[in-house]
Amino acid sequence: MTRKYIDCRSVPSDTKCSVAISADNEKELMEVAVQHAVAVHGHNDTPQLRQQLKEAFRDGSPPN
Repeated sequence: MTRKYIDCRSVPSDTKCSVAISADNEKELMEVAVQHAVAVHGHNDTPQLRQQLKEAFRDGSPPN
C-alpha cells in the first residue's frame, strides 16, 4: 500500500503554512487534513473543501 500525503506548501495560502501530513490511507488522511484546514486555516468542513483536499492528495511521502 502506498502512503498518501498532502502538503500545504503546494496550495496557495496567505499563511505560508509549511505543514505536510501523511497517512497509510485516504480516509485517515482526509480526517486529519480537514481538522488542520478548519483549525489552522479557518475553512468550514464542507463537501467542496473535502473535494479540494482530495484533489491535492499525492502518493508517497512529502518532499523535504
